[in-house]
Amino acid sequence: MRWLTAVVLALTVLPALSNAQSSGITTYCNPVDLDYRYNWEQSDQKISYRSGADPVMVYHRGTYYLFATISGGWWRSPDMLHWQFVEPNVWPVDDNCAPAGLFVRDTFYLFQSAFTPRPVYWTTNLDSGSLHVFTPRLEVPSGAAGPWDPGVYHDEETDRWYLYWGSSNVYPLWGIELDHAGKFSYRGTAKALITLHPDQNGWERFGRDHTDPRLPFMEGAWMTKHDGKYYLQYGAPGTEYNVYANGVYVGDDPLGPFVYAPNNPISYKPGGFVTGAGHGNTFQDRYGNYWNTGTPWIAVNWDFERRIAQFPAAFDRDGLLHASTRFGDLPHRLPSGPVADPAELFAGWMLLSYRKAVTATGYAPGHAPIALTDEDPRTYWLAENTPAGQWVILDLGAACTVRALQVNYTDHQSGIYRMDSTVYTQFRIFASVDSVQWNLIADLSHEKRDRPNAYIELPAPVHARYIRYEHLHVSANHLAISDIRVFGQCNVPLPAVAVGLTVRRHEDERDATISWDPVPGVVGYNILWGIAPDKLYQTYQVFADRPCLLELRALTVGQGYHVAIEAFNEAGVSRRSEVVALPTGSRK
Repeated sequence: MRWLTAVVLALTVLPALSNAQSSGITTYCNPVDLDYRYNWEQSDQKISYRSGADPVMVYHRGTYYLFATISGGWWRSPDMLHWQFVEPNVWPVDDNCAPAGLFVRDTFYLFQSAFTPRPVYWTTNLDSGSLHVFTPRLEVPSGAAGPWDPGVYHDEETDRWYLYWGSSNVYPLWGIELDHAGKFSYRGTAKALITLHPDQNGWERFGRDHTDPRLPFMEGAWMTKHDGKYYLQYGAPGTEYNVYANGVYVGDDPLGPFVYAPNNPISYKPGGFVTGAGHGNTFQDRYGNYWNTGTPWIAVNWDFERRIAQFPAAFDRDGLLHASTRFGDLPHRLPSGPVADPAELFAGWMLLSYRKAVTATGYAPGHAPIALTDEDPRTYWLAENTPAGQWVILDLGAACTVRALQVNYTDHQSGIYRMDSTVYTQFRIFASVDSVQWNLIADLSHEKRDRPNAYIELPAPVHARYIRYEHLHVSANHLAISDIRVFGQCNVPLPAVAVGLTVRRHEDERDATISWDPVPGVVGYNILWGIAPDKLYQTYQVFADRPCLLELRALTVGQGYHVAIEAFNEAGVSRRSEVVALPTGSRK
């Protein structure tokens, strides 16, 4: 067993493996490429795994800051691409679940989840990690347990402060005004603001694809003000499922009353490689563009083994907040200025590796290399050995233009319980047209960070049919990789427009059945839906090796919808199908 201590990695020592890895990158790919910190759970044996969840991302004076559950600190970045971990001078002994924080002018305030009084910290220098105690005891609000999963908000127009919190399948989200001059004493009593209504809102139902009858959880409070309206964000129905999402209620006052937004959930990603988008925050980047962060699930070692995702977002002309999760786990460009439509940030680099043939040096029983291309983070290739030289070869089936790759490691009996400079990831990627002549296209042989979800944008397009991963180093006891994902384009015809789209709303209006005719030669389909033909903000991705049928269980009773479908393959995306209305009261 190795007991390690966290250290700060300086930006100046980011790996000089190639220019593409230290400069010139224009894209990112979910899950966010972080050195996720190791956590562990006590059961019959200690289970350690990398994890990140419940993100709060903020921007201030040229730098982005990211906070997450049980991380021992936070990250900083100049560009939302290269993240450097910051170890603070003080930190809660039992770490910090679902922290909340915000800048007010040049001071940052950090709040902790708590059921007993705990300190609130402040700093004017997040880069240094220097924290100071603002109040030694943020008291428990009378009549409302917490504040667990806090969200803190400062209204610039009124110079008033508010605290929101709650994480329960019984209790609501609470809110209360804070007295900043009184070291965050409370003004008045806690007010119950919103609660779940799974009998009306299908997406608030618990379980995978909303199929579990148990009571769902509401958590992840966050407040955003836009155009004079207050948007109270919440996460539901459970972090350990593919349907974890963010919703909002809208009001004219920070403490309500609030009205349910008709286009809920505002961030929802139940299909694909990265599934789950709930419990994050909404913030603006350096150009004023909105983003919504969230918590995808991994759940290999533990139900609460998770990652972090970021999705471009916007308010439409009717004031509806929405995030774009369409192709939300494929490469997206970071904006270089204001963006009118968040969907425009999709880079257009398609998934080339799905269900492609794989060979490897060897594997442990039950963990064959075919798992590397199934787009499922819960299945993985487990190498027989860990020494450098283990290899995997993906056959894309034809020579394609490769633009980027992502290597996603899995924690299989990792045996790591802390982080220090001995925990890092190293590998090389080669490409070939004929599997005889190989060219090095990505070199992480000098990497000194841990990168469990390493995303590599190539400096120039590469023409290749075969992709070879060559292992150099992982610090864990085993070499295990869930997926090696390859992005770019192949020279094949674009998919035809999908036809035969049929939608039927059930007697229970929370549910609808959607079917369509198969399109030859496609990788998958995006089912697009929303409350108007020009507001198809939601996406459910379905791969083509599954039936052309989707039971959508995320609708709101009494709300009309519209549905369309698009097909995608390794060349690109088809035109959208006709938009089909799914009105309320259309049960058959």
